[in-house]
Amino acid sequence: MTNLTDLTLAEARDGLASKSFSAVELTQAHQGAIAQAKGLNAFIRETPDQALAMAVAADERIARGEARPLEGLPVGVKDLFCTEGVESTACSTILKGFTPRYESTVTGNLWNAGAVMLGKINCDEFAMGSSNETSAFGPVVSPWRRAGDDTKLVPGGSSGGSAAAVSARLCLAATATDTGGSIRQPAAFTGTVGIKPTYGRCSRWGIVAFASSLDQAGPITKTVRDAAMMLRAMSGHDPKDSTCADMPVPDFEAAVGRGVKGLRIGIPKEYRVEGMSPEIERLWEAGQAWLREAGAEIVEVSLPHTKYALPAYYIVAPAEASSNLARYDGVRYGLRVEGRDVTEMYERTRAAGFGREVKRRIMIGAYVLSAGYYDAYYLRAQKIRTLIKRDFEEVYAAGVDAILTPATPSAAFGIGEKGSADPVEMYLNDIFTVTVNMAGLPGIAVPGGFDAQGLPLGLQLIGRPFDEETLFAAGQVIEDAAGRVAPPPVWWAA
Repeated sequence: MTNLTDLTLAEARDGLASKSFSAVELTQAHQGAIAQAKGLNAFIRETPDQALAMAVAADERIARGEARPLEGLPVGVKDLFCTEGVESTACSTILKGFTPRYESTVTGNLWNAGAVMLGKINCDEFAMGSSNETSAFGPVVSPWRRAGDDTKLVPGGSSGGSAAAVSARLCLAATATDTGGSIRQPAAFTGTVGIKPTYGRCSRWGIVAFASSLDQAGPITKTVRDAAMMLRAMSGHDPKDSTCADMPVPDFEAAVGRGVKGLRIGIPKEYRVEGMSPEIERLWEAGQAWLREAGAEIVEVSLPHTKYALPAYYIVAPAEASSNLARYDGVRYGLRVEGRDVTEMYERTRAAGFGREVKRRIMIGAYVLSAGYYDAYYLRAQKIRTLIKRDFEEVYAAGVDAILTPATPSAAFGIGEKGSADPVEMYLNDIFTVTVNMAGLPGIAVPGGFDAQGLPLGLQLIGRPFDEETLFAAGQVIEDAAGRVAPPPVWWAA
Protein backbone atom coordinates (compact mmCIF):
# COMPACT_ATOMS: atom_id res chain seq x y z
CA MET A 1 0.00 0.00 0.00
CA THR A 2 1.16 3.54 -0.73
CA ASN A 3 2.60 5.35 2.27
CA LEU A 4 -0.45 7.06 3.76
CA THR A 5 1.38 10.37 4.15
CA ASP A 6 2.10 10.47 0.39
CA LEU A 7 -1.59 10.56 -0.47
CA THR A 8 -3.26 13.72 -1.67
CA LEU A 9 -6.32 14.98 0.15
CA ALA A 10 -8.55 13.63 -2.65
CA GLU A 11 -6.80 10.24 -2.67
CA ALA A 12 -7.12 9.96 1.11
CA ARG A 13 -10.83 10.82 0.89
CA ASP A 14 -11.34 8.09 -1.69
CA GLY A 15 -9.29 5.59 0.35
CA LEU A 16 -11.38 6.22 3.45
CA ALA A 17 -14.58 5.84 1.42
CA SER A 18 -13.40 2.47 0.04
CA LYS A 19 -12.31 1.31 3.53
CA SER A 20 -8.70 0.83 2.33
CA PHE A 21 -7.60 2.28 5.67
CA SER A 22 -9.18 4.05 8.61
CA ALA A 23 -9.10 7.67 9.71
CA VAL A 24 -7.25 6.55 12.83
CA GLU A 25 -4.55 4.87 10.71
CA LEU A 26 -4.30 7.94 8.51
CA THR A 27 -3.99 10.23 11.52
CA GLN A 28 -1.41 8.03 13.24
CA ALA A 29 0.70 7.92 10.07
CA HIS A 30 0.87 11.70 10.02
CA GLN A 31 1.55 11.89 13.74
CA GLY A 32 4.49 9.56 13.15
CA ALA A 33 5.77 11.80 10.35
CA ILE A 34 5.54 14.86 12.62
CA ALA A 35 7.48 13.06 15.35
CA GLN A 36 10.28 12.35 12.86
CA ALA A 37 10.42 15.94 11.59
CA LYS A 38 11.21 18.02 14.69
CA GLY A 39 14.23 19.45 12.87
CA LEU A 40 11.94 21.30 10.44
CA ASN A 41 10.24 23.12 13.34
CA ALA A 42 6.97 23.20 11.38
CA PHE A 43 4.59 22.10 14.15
CA ILE A 44 4.87 24.08 17.38
CA ARG A 45 1.93 22.56 19.25
CA GLU A 46 0.61 19.05 18.60
CA THR A 47 -2.87 17.90 19.65
CA PRO A 48 -2.51 14.09 19.58
CA ASP A 49 -5.40 13.20 21.90
CA GLN A 50 -7.79 15.56 20.16
CA ALA A 51 -6.69 14.31 16.73
CA LEU A 52 -7.28 10.66 17.62
CA ALA A 53 -10.68 11.45 19.16
CA MET A 54 -11.69 13.28 15.97
CA ALA A 55 -10.40 10.38 13.86
CA VAL A 56 -12.36 7.82 15.89
CA ALA A 57 -15.51 9.90 15.48
CA ALA A 58 -14.80 10.17 11.74
CA ASP A 59 -14.48 6.38 11.38
CA GLU A 60 -17.83 5.97 13.14
CA ARG A 61 -19.51 8.46 10.78
CA ILE A 62 -17.97 6.76 7.73
CA ALA A 63 -19.22 3.38 8.98
CA ARG A 64 -22.74 4.82 9.30
CA GLY A 65 -22.57 6.26 5.78
CA GLU A 66 -22.63 9.83 7.09
CA ALA A 67 -19.23 11.03 5.85
CA ARG A 68 -18.86 14.78 5.40
CA PRO A 69 -16.68 16.36 2.66
CA LEU A 70 -13.39 16.20 4.63
CA GLU A 71 -14.29 13.33 6.96
CA GLY A 72 -11.24 11.89 8.70
CA LEU A 73 -8.67 13.94 6.78
CA PRO A 74 -5.81 15.24 9.02
CA VAL A 75 -4.78 18.87 8.56
CA GLY A 76 -2.55 21.42 10.27
CA VAL A 77 -3.61 24.87 11.50
CA LYS A 78 -1.48 28.00 11.19
CA ASP A 79 -1.01 29.50 14.66
CA LEU A 80 -2.78 32.68 13.52
CA PHE A 81 -6.14 30.86 13.78
CA CYS A 82 -7.73 30.75 17.22
CA THR A 83 -8.57 27.19 18.25
CA GLU A 84 -10.83 26.53 21.23
CA GLY A 85 -8.95 25.04 24.17
CA VAL A 86 -5.62 25.03 22.30
CA GLU A 87 -3.01 27.74 22.90
CA SER A 88 -3.02 30.25 20.03
CA THR A 89 -0.14 32.73 20.02
CA ALA A 90 0.38 34.03 16.45
CA CYS A 91 3.94 32.81 17.17
CA SER A 92 4.53 35.82 19.41
CA THR A 93 5.83 35.97 22.97
CA ILE A 94 3.21 38.59 23.81
CA LEU A 95 0.41 36.00 23.39
CA LYS A 96 2.16 33.26 25.36
CA GLY A 97 -0.40 31.29 27.35
CA PHE A 98 -3.43 32.63 25.46
CA THR A 99 -5.93 29.77 25.13
CA PRO A 100 -9.11 30.85 23.33
CA ARG A 101 -12.54 29.80 24.54
CA TYR A 102 -13.82 30.04 20.99
CA GLU A 103 -13.01 28.67 17.54
CA SER A 104 -12.21 30.72 14.44
CA THR A 105 -14.94 30.50 11.82
CA VAL A 106 -12.61 28.98 9.22
CA THR A 107 -11.33 26.19 11.47
CA GLY A 108 -14.85 25.63 12.79
CA ASN A 109 -15.96 25.14 9.18
CA LEU A 110 -13.20 22.57 8.69
CA TRP A 111 -14.17 20.59 11.78
CA ASN A 112 -17.83 20.73 10.70
CA ALA A 113 -16.70 19.25 7.37
CA GLY A 114 -15.06 16.36 9.24
CA ALA A 115 -11.35 17.35 9.14
CA VAL A 116 -9.00 16.18 11.90
CA MET A 117 -6.70 18.70 13.66
CA LEU A 118 -3.10 17.49 14.04
CA GLY A 119 -1.92 20.68 15.78
CA LYS A 120 -0.78 24.26 15.38
CA ILE A 121 1.82 25.25 12.79
CA ASN A 122 4.68 27.75 13.00
CA CYS A 123 4.51 31.09 11.16
CA ASP A 124 6.15 34.50 11.14
CA GLU A 125 5.19 36.50 14.23
CA PHE A 126 1.76 38.06 13.62
CA ALA A 127 2.25 36.95 9.97
CA MET A 128 4.89 39.66 9.48
CA GLY A 129 7.63 38.18 7.34
CA SER A 130 8.52 36.56 4.04
CA SER A 131 10.76 33.76 5.30
CA ASN A 132 9.34 32.36 8.57
CA GLU A 133 12.36 33.68 10.47
CA THR A 134 10.50 36.12 12.76
CA SER A 135 8.62 33.49 14.80
CA ALA A 136 9.14 33.46 18.57
CA PHE A 137 9.50 29.68 18.20
CA GLY A 138 12.45 30.00 15.84
CA PRO A 139 12.63 29.66 12.05
CA VAL A 140 10.98 26.91 10.04
CA VAL A 141 13.43 24.93 7.90
CA SER A 142 12.32 24.06 4.38
CA PRO A 143 12.32 20.34 3.53
CA TRP A 144 13.99 21.33 0.25
CA ARG A 145 17.74 21.69 -0.26
CA ARG A 146 19.86 22.89 -3.14
CA ALA A 147 21.49 20.06 -5.07
CA GLY A 148 24.75 19.11 -3.38
CA ASP A 149 24.35 21.74 -0.66
CA ASP A 150 23.29 21.25 2.97
CA THR A 151 22.46 24.93 3.58
CA LYS A 152 19.18 25.25 5.46
CA LEU A 153 16.65 27.13 3.32
CA VAL A 154 13.61 29.21 4.24
CA PRO A 155 10.15 27.87 3.30
CA GLY A 156 8.86 31.39 2.63
CA GLY A 157 6.49 33.31 4.84
CA SER A 158 4.47 34.09 6.67
CA SER A 159 2.77 30.70 6.14
CA GLY A 160 6.12 28.93 5.80
CA GLY A 161 5.28 26.37 8.47
CA SER A 162 2.10 25.39 6.63
CA ALA A 163 3.97 25.08 3.31
CA ALA A 164 6.84 23.10 4.88
CA ALA A 165 4.42 20.76 6.68
CA VAL A 166 2.47 19.97 3.51
CA SER A 167 5.62 19.63 1.38
CA ALA A 168 7.26 17.31 3.93
CA ARG A 169 4.09 15.17 4.11
CA LEU A 170 3.39 15.99 7.76
CA CYS A 171 -0.27 16.79 7.02
CA LEU A 172 -2.56 16.39 4.02
CA ALA A 173 -3.25 20.13 3.91
CA ALA A 174 -2.92 23.20 6.10
CA THR A 175 -4.68 26.48 6.74
CA ALA A 176 -2.76 29.65 5.94
CA THR A 177 -3.30 33.41 5.64
CA ASP A 178 -2.24 35.89 2.98
CA THR A 179 -1.79 39.63 3.59
CA GLY A 180 0.76 40.40 0.85
CA GLY A 181 1.67 36.99 -0.54
CA SER A 182 1.94 34.84 2.58
CA ILE A 183 0.17 31.86 1.01
CA ARG A 184 1.42 32.08 -2.56
CA GLN A 185 5.12 32.83 -1.91
CA PRO A 186 5.73 29.90 0.49
CA ALA A 187 3.74 27.61 -1.79
CA ALA A 188 6.02 28.57 -4.69
CA PHE A 189 9.12 28.00 -2.53
CA THR A 190 8.06 24.49 -1.49
CA GLY A 191 6.44 22.96 -4.57
CA THR A 192 2.94 23.15 -3.11
CA VAL A 193 -0.31 24.81 -4.22
CA GLY A 194 -1.61 27.86 -2.36
CA ILE A 195 -4.65 29.99 -3.07
CA LYS A 196 -5.53 33.38 -1.62
CA PRO A 197 -9.26 33.71 -2.32
CA THR A 198 -11.10 36.95 -2.99
CA TYR A 199 -11.23 39.27 0.02
CA GLY A 200 -14.44 38.32 1.81
CA ARG A 201 -14.63 34.73 0.56
CA CYS A 202 -13.47 33.40 3.96
CA SER A 203 -14.38 34.86 7.33
CA ARG A 204 -11.63 36.64 9.26
CA TRP A 205 -13.40 36.11 12.58
CA GLY A 206 -11.10 34.38 15.07
CA ILE A 207 -7.96 34.96 12.99
CA VAL A 208 -5.37 37.15 14.73
CA ALA A 209 -5.37 40.37 12.71
CA PHE A 210 -2.34 41.82 10.91
CA ALA A 211 -3.84 44.26 8.36
CA SER A 212 -7.61 43.91 8.35
CA SER A 213 -8.30 45.23 4.84
CA LEU A 214 -5.69 42.88 3.33
CA ASP A 215 -5.81 39.66 5.41
CA GLN A 216 -7.49 36.61 3.90
CA ALA A 217 -7.45 32.93 4.83
CA GLY A 218 -6.76 30.17 2.35
CA PRO A 219 -5.28 26.66 2.09
CA ILE A 220 -1.88 25.23 1.18
CA THR A 221 -2.12 21.75 -0.35
CA LYS A 222 -0.30 19.22 -2.52
CA THR A 223 -2.50 19.67 -5.60
CA VAL A 224 -4.96 22.04 -7.24
CA ARG A 225 -7.84 19.64 -6.59
CA ASP A 226 -6.94 19.48 -2.91
CA ALA A 227 -6.92 23.30 -2.74
CA ALA A 228 -10.42 23.34 -4.25
CA MET A 229 -11.63 20.84 -1.65
CA MET A 230 -10.15 22.82 1.23
CA LEU A 231 -11.35 26.23 0.04
CA ARG A 232 -14.92 25.02 -0.35
CA ALA A 233 -14.94 23.81 3.25
CA MET A 234 -13.24 26.96 4.60
CA SER A 235 -15.50 29.45 2.81
CA GLY A 236 -18.96 30.76 3.55
CA HIS A 237 -20.84 33.76 4.89
CA ASP A 238 -20.27 34.66 8.52
CA PRO A 239 -22.41 37.37 10.18
CA LYS A 240 -19.65 37.83 12.77
CA ASP A 241 -17.39 39.32 10.03
CA SER A 242 -18.91 42.36 8.33
CA THR A 243 -16.45 42.03 5.43
CA CYS A 244 -17.38 38.40 4.70
CA ALA A 245 -19.39 38.12 1.48
CA ASP A 246 -22.97 36.90 1.74
CA MET A 247 -22.97 34.75 -1.36
CA PRO A 248 -23.10 31.02 -2.14
CA VAL A 249 -19.89 28.99 -2.23
CA PRO A 250 -19.43 27.23 -5.58
CA ASP A 251 -18.36 23.61 -5.96
CA PHE A 252 -14.74 24.53 -6.61
CA GLU A 253 -13.71 20.94 -7.20
CA ALA A 254 -16.13 20.66 -10.12
CA ALA A 255 -14.23 23.48 -11.85
CA VAL A 256 -10.84 21.74 -11.63
CA GLY A 257 -11.22 19.73 -14.84
CA ARG A 258 -13.05 22.43 -16.77
CA GLY A 259 -10.06 23.45 -18.90
CA VAL A 260 -9.22 26.84 -20.37
CA LYS A 261 -10.46 26.51 -23.94
CA GLY A 262 -11.69 29.91 -25.10
CA LEU A 263 -10.32 31.82 -22.12
CA ARG A 264 -8.19 34.96 -22.53
CA ILE A 265 -5.13 34.98 -20.27
CA GLY A 266 -3.38 38.32 -19.74
CA ILE A 267 0.39 38.76 -19.47
CA PRO A 268 1.18 42.06 -17.71
CA LYS A 269 4.21 43.76 -19.23
CA GLU A 270 4.98 45.55 -15.95
CA TYR A 271 5.81 42.24 -14.25
CA ARG A 272 8.98 41.92 -16.34
CA VAL A 273 10.97 43.56 -13.59
CA GLU A 274 14.61 44.58 -13.77
CA GLY A 275 16.92 41.85 -12.57
CA MET A 276 14.41 39.00 -13.04
CA SER A 277 16.34 35.75 -13.35
CA PRO A 278 16.34 34.00 -16.74
CA GLU A 279 14.92 30.90 -15.02
CA ILE A 280 11.83 32.81 -13.88
CA GLU A 281 11.45 34.32 -17.37
CA ARG A 282 11.64 30.85 -18.98
CA LEU A 283 9.13 29.45 -16.50
CA TRP A 284 6.71 32.29 -17.27
CA GLU A 285 7.04 31.60 -21.02
CA ALA A 286 6.47 27.89 -20.41
CA GLY A 287 3.29 28.66 -18.49
CA GLN A 288 2.01 30.76 -21.38
CA ALA A 289 2.76 27.92 -23.81
CA TRP A 290 0.93 25.35 -21.66
CA LEU A 291 -2.18 27.49 -21.45
CA ARG A 292 -2.04 28.31 -25.17
CA GLU A 293 -1.76 24.60 -26.04
CA ALA A 294 -4.80 23.91 -23.85
CA GLY A 295 -6.89 26.36 -25.91
CA ALA A 296 -6.45 29.69 -24.15
CA GLU A 297 -5.66 32.93 -25.94
CA ILE A 298 -2.59 34.73 -24.55
CA VAL A 299 -2.77 38.53 -24.67
CA GLU A 300 -0.44 41.24 -23.36
CA VAL A 301 -2.02 43.59 -20.85
CA SER A 302 -0.90 46.66 -18.92
CA LEU A 303 -1.16 47.26 -15.17
CA PRO A 304 0.58 50.64 -15.10
CA HIS A 305 0.44 51.28 -11.35
CA THR A 306 2.16 48.00 -10.45
CA LYS A 307 5.45 49.80 -9.72
CA TYR A 308 3.81 51.67 -6.86
CA ALA A 309 2.23 48.60 -5.26
CA LEU A 310 5.07 47.52 -2.99
CA PRO A 311 5.77 50.93 -1.42
CA ALA A 312 2.03 51.57 -1.02
CA TYR A 313 1.55 48.15 0.58
CA TYR A 314 4.35 48.79 3.07
CA ILE A 315 2.51 51.92 4.18
CA VAL A 316 -1.03 50.51 4.35
CA ALA A 317 -0.13 47.19 6.02
CA PRO A 318 2.03 48.61 8.85
CA ALA A 319 -0.53 51.37 9.45
CA GLU A 320 -3.27 48.81 10.00
CA ALA A 321 -0.90 46.61 12.02
CA SER A 322 -0.01 49.43 14.40
CA SER A 323 -3.72 49.92 15.05
CA ASN A 324 -4.54 46.22 15.40
CA LEU A 325 -1.60 45.44 17.68
CA ALA A 326 -2.42 48.28 20.10
CA ARG A 327 -4.70 45.80 21.91
CA TYR A 328 -1.71 43.79 23.18
CA ASP A 329 -0.89 45.67 26.36
CA GLY A 330 -0.54 43.06 29.11
CA VAL A 331 -3.90 43.89 30.68
CA ARG A 332 -6.38 41.33 29.34
CA TYR A 333 -4.44 38.31 28.04
CA GLY A 334 -1.02 36.99 27.17
CA LEU A 335 2.26 38.28 28.53
CA ARG A 336 2.42 40.88 31.32
CA VAL A 337 5.63 42.52 32.53
CA GLU A 338 4.92 44.51 35.70
CA GLY A 339 5.96 48.15 36.06
CA ARG A 340 5.67 50.99 38.57
CA ASP A 341 2.44 52.16 36.94
CA VAL A 342 0.15 51.14 34.10
CA THR A 343 2.11 53.12 31.49
CA GLU A 344 5.39 51.42 32.40
CA MET A 345 3.62 48.04 32.41
CA TYR A 346 2.39 48.71 28.85
CA GLU A 347 5.89 49.74 27.73
CA ARG A 348 7.70 46.81 29.34
CA THR A 349 5.15 44.27 28.14
CA ARG A 350 5.29 45.43 24.53
CA ALA A 351 9.09 45.76 24.57
CA ALA A 352 9.48 42.18 25.83
CA GLY A 353 6.58 40.65 23.93
CA PHE A 354 7.05 41.86 20.36
CA GLY A 355 9.89 40.75 18.12
CA ARG A 356 12.15 43.03 16.09
CA GLU A 357 10.19 42.89 12.81
CA VAL A 358 6.85 43.47 14.51
CA LYS A 359 8.25 46.48 16.40
CA ARG A 360 9.63 47.86 13.13
CA ARG A 361 6.23 47.65 11.43
CA ILE A 362 4.37 49.11 14.40
CA MET A 363 6.73 52.09 14.37
CA ILE A 364 6.37 52.56 10.61
CA GLY A 365 2.60 52.36 10.95
CA ALA A 366 2.47 54.82 13.84
CA TYR A 367 4.66 57.23 11.86
CA VAL A 368 2.58 57.20 8.66
CA LEU A 369 -0.63 57.70 10.66
CA SER A 370 0.73 60.53 12.79
CA ALA A 371 -0.34 64.15 12.51
CA GLY A 372 1.52 65.88 9.69
CA TYR A 373 2.33 62.64 7.85
CA TYR A 374 -1.10 61.05 7.37
CA ASP A 375 -1.82 62.94 4.14
CA ALA A 376 1.72 62.57 2.80
CA TYR A 377 1.88 58.81 3.29
CA TYR A 378 -1.24 56.90 4.29
CA LEU A 379 -3.76 58.91 2.27
CA ARG A 380 -1.54 58.80 -0.85
CA ALA A 381 -1.04 55.05 -0.43
CA GLN A 382 -4.79 54.53 -0.32
CA LYS A 383 -5.18 56.54 -3.52
CA ILE A 384 -2.54 54.34 -5.18
CA ARG A 385 -4.47 51.32 -3.97
CA THR A 386 -7.58 52.59 -5.75
CA LEU A 387 -5.58 53.03 -8.98
CA ILE A 388 -4.14 49.50 -8.71
CA LYS A 389 -7.66 48.11 -8.32
CA ARG A 390 -8.82 50.16 -11.32
CA ASP A 391 -5.97 48.75 -13.45
CA PHE A 392 -7.28 45.23 -12.88
CA GLU A 393 -10.88 46.25 -13.45
CA GLU A 394 -10.00 47.75 -16.83
CA VAL A 395 -8.12 44.61 -17.90
CA TYR A 396 -11.01 42.35 -16.90
CA ALA A 397 -13.54 44.70 -18.52
CA ALA A 398 -11.60 44.27 -21.78
CA GLY A 399 -12.41 40.56 -21.76
CA VAL A 400 -9.44 39.02 -19.97
CA ASP A 401 -10.43 36.05 -17.77
CA ALA A 402 -7.26 35.66 -15.70
CA ILE A 403 -3.70 36.97 -15.50
CA LEU A 404 -0.54 34.85 -15.46
CA THR A 405 2.60 36.04 -13.65
CA PRO A 406 5.57 34.55 -11.80
CA ALA A 407 4.84 33.86 -8.12
CA THR A 408 8.26 34.92 -6.80
CA PRO A 409 11.36 36.66 -8.18
CA SER A 410 13.58 33.68 -7.23
CA ALA A 411 13.65 30.25 -5.63
CA ALA A 412 14.03 29.83 -1.86
CA PHE A 413 17.07 31.38 -0.20
CA GLY A 414 19.09 30.36 2.83
CA ILE A 415 18.13 31.13 6.41
CA GLY A 416 19.81 34.40 7.38
CA GLU A 417 20.76 35.29 3.79
CA LYS A 418 18.35 38.19 3.35
CA GLY A 419 16.98 41.09 5.32
CA SER A 420 19.38 41.19 8.25
CA ALA A 421 21.17 44.34 7.05
CA ASP A 422 18.44 45.76 4.80
CA PRO A 423 14.77 44.83 5.53
CA VAL A 424 13.74 46.12 2.10
CA GLU A 425 15.68 43.24 0.52
CA MET A 426 13.24 40.87 2.24
CA TYR A 427 10.19 42.97 1.36
CA LEU A 428 11.04 42.67 -2.35
CA ASN A 429 10.03 38.99 -2.18
CA ASP A 430 6.41 40.19 -2.29
CA ILE A 431 6.84 42.14 -5.54
CA PHE A 432 4.56 39.84 -7.62
CA THR A 433 1.96 39.17 -4.94
CA VAL A 434 1.03 42.40 -3.11
CA THR A 435 -1.08 43.83 -5.96
CA VAL A 436 -3.56 40.97 -5.50
CA ASN A 437 -4.13 41.87 -1.84
CA MET A 438 -4.29 45.61 -2.57
CA ALA A 439 -7.06 44.95 -5.11
CA GLY A 440 -8.81 42.24 -3.05
CA LEU A 441 -8.55 39.70 -5.89
CA PRO A 442 -8.06 35.91 -5.83
CA GLY A 443 -4.63 34.51 -6.69
CA ILE A 444 -3.25 30.97 -6.85
CA ALA A 445 0.35 29.73 -6.93
CA VAL A 446 0.98 26.45 -8.74
CA PRO A 447 4.33 24.62 -9.10
CA GLY A 448 5.73 25.10 -12.59
CA GLY A 449 9.23 23.63 -12.49
CA PHE A 450 12.61 23.81 -10.83
CA ASP A 451 15.65 26.04 -10.93
CA ALA A 452 19.16 24.87 -11.83
CA GLN A 453 19.76 23.82 -8.21
CA GLY A 454 16.66 21.64 -8.04
CA LEU A 455 14.47 24.04 -6.06
CA PRO A 456 10.77 24.51 -6.87
CA LEU A 457 9.50 27.53 -8.78
CA GLY A 458 5.88 28.63 -9.00
CA LEU A 459 3.52 30.44 -11.35
CA GLN A 460 0.73 32.74 -10.20
CA LEU A 461 -2.73 33.14 -11.70
CA ILE A 462 -4.81 36.20 -10.73
CA GLY A 463 -8.56 36.09 -11.23
CA ARG A 464 -11.64 38.26 -11.30
CA PRO A 465 -13.36 38.94 -7.96
CA PHE A 466 -15.07 35.77 -6.67
CA ASP A 467 -14.00 33.77 -9.74
CA GLU A 468 -11.75 31.25 -8.03
CA GLU A 469 -13.26 28.60 -10.31
CA THR A 470 -11.33 29.92 -13.32
CA LEU A 471 -8.12 29.85 -11.27
CA PHE A 472 -8.68 26.21 -10.36
CA ALA A 473 -9.38 25.33 -13.99
CA ALA A 474 -6.28 27.12 -15.28
CA GLY A 475 -4.18 25.94 -12.34
CA GLN A 476 -5.02 22.33 -13.17
CA VAL A 477 -3.81 22.87 -16.75
CA ILE A 478 -0.46 24.09 -15.40
CA GLU A 479 -0.25 21.21 -12.93
CA ASP A 480 -0.99 18.67 -15.67
CA ALA A 481 1.63 20.18 -17.97
CA ALA A 482 4.36 20.70 -15.38
CA GLY A 483 3.71 17.47 -13.52
CA ARG A 484 2.90 17.00 -9.86
CA VAL A 485 5.87 17.77 -7.61
CA ALA A 486 7.33 14.71 -5.89
CA PRO A 487 8.24 15.18 -2.22
CA PRO A 488 11.85 16.14 -1.47
CA PRO A 489 14.20 13.39 -0.23
CA VAL A 490 13.79 12.90 3.52
CA TRP A 491 16.96 14.19 5.22
CA TRP A 492 15.31 15.45 8.40
CA ALA A 493 14.14 12.16 9.98
CA ALA A 494 14.94 12.08 13.70
